[in-house]
Amino acid sequence: MFSNRASISTALRSFKLEDHMLCYNSFVPKLYNWCLSLGFTPSKIMPSRAFCSDESQGFPIILIAKHFGAFPFNHGRVGGIVSIERHAPHADHGKDLVLVQASHVGYDAETGEFGVYRRLHTEHETNSCACGKIGKIVQKYAEEYQYARDSVRLIRHEGRPSILLDYLLISPRKQGLFLVAENLVAGAEHGLPRPVSTRSTGHVFTAAPSLLARLGEDTWPHEGSVAIGTHLDAEDFYFQREGHWEDPFQDQLEHNLLAPMPWILTSTHPLLTAACANTLAEFERTYRSLLQSASMDGKNLLFVAGLNIDISPNPGDDFPLTKFVPWAAYLQRSDGTREIFEQTELLQRLGAASSSNPTQLNLEQAIQTMAGKREIQVRI
Repeated sequence: MFSNRASISTALRSFKLEDHMLCYNSFVPKLYNWCLSLGFTPSKIMPSRAFCSDESQGFPIILIAKHFGAFPFNHGRVGGIVSIERHAPHADHGKDLVLVQASHVGYDAETGEFGVYRRLHTEHETNSCACGKIGKIVQKYAEEYQYARDSVRLIRHEGRPSILLDYLLISPRKQGLFLVAENLVAGAEHGLPRPVSTRSTGHVFTAAPSLLARLGEDTWPHEGSVAIGTHLDAEDFYFQREGHWEDPFQDQLEHNLLAPMPWILTSTHPLLTAACANTLAEFERTYRSLLQSASMDGKNLLFVAGLNIDISPNPGDDFPLTKFVPWAAYLQRSDGTREIFEQTELLQRLGAASSSNPTQLNLEQAIQTMAGKREIQVRI
C-alpha cells in the first residue's frame, strides 16, 4: 500500500491514536458482542490472533479465550505479521471466524517513551525494546540515516549557499539510502548536475531554491560546513533493498516498513510509527488474501486490525495494561456480502457494543473442573 511516496505521509496521519484507544478488558467483550449482533453463533465462533510472540501479548490472548470460550488459533508471526497460508486451517476449526491482527509497541507511562517494556522475569526487571523485531529493523536503517544526516553538509561556495554530498551517498548502488536530489540540489530534476566544486570526500552543488527557502540562508555557515542534521526530512531520502528476502514470512515485516522508513525515522516516536505502518500494510495484505481464499466461502468472518500498546508493568504486576487502537475491519457474511469498516466507524461499532459478557468462560473454574475429572487412560 506504500508504493506511492506521495501517499505515505497521508496514510500514516490517517491512523488516529488519541481518543481511539480501548483497554483490552473492554475491547474483547465488545468485539464478542458485536459479533453476536452481526449474526455469529455463540459457542461456534473460532477466534484467531496474529500477534507478535512477545510475552506481553499473553494477556490479550487470555482475554480472547475467556470471552470467546476457545483458545484462539495462531495466525501470527513475530512482529504481528499474518500467516495468510493459515486461513484454510483456521476455517476448518469453526462455524464462524474472527481474526484479530495487531502490531505492538511498548510504552513507559513514567517517561512517556514508546518502544520500551519492563521485563519482569529478567533478573533485574530491566527495560528492553518492544517490539524487538521492529526495533532491530529500524535500528539498521537508523544507522544509515544518521550517516546521511552527518554527511550531507551545508557549505558556501563563492559566498552562495551550497550543499556538500558525500561520495557514498551519490555513488551508483543497488541498495541503501538514496537522496531525492531535486530537493537538495539546484537543477537536479533529471539527475545531478555538474558539481561546482569537489572536496576530498564529496562534491559541492548549488543548493536547491526549495531547500534554501525551507531552511533559510542564515542556516548556512559563513565558514566551513555544518551537517544538515534533522533538516534532512523524510521527503529528502528513501531506501532500496536488493534481491530476494531470505525468509518471505519473517522478512515481510521489513518489506512492509521499507517505503515508510523515512517517515518512521523522522517521527517523534519511531517504533510507534513503525508499528502503525506495519498494521496498515498487514490489514491491506490480509484483506486481499481473504478475498481470494475459497476456504472462507459460506463463513461469517470478521477481520479486525489495530495496534497493541503494552503499558510497561510495574514490579508486582502480573500483566501489562494493554490498550488496543482499532484501525480497520473487514466483514464477510455467510451469504457472500462484504463490508469494510474504516477507523472511525469501527470505533463507533465497538463503542456501541456492550462490554458485559455474562457467558464468559471462568478459566479458574474450567481448569478446576478438568483437574477433577476421572483420569482417562491413553491406550497405545
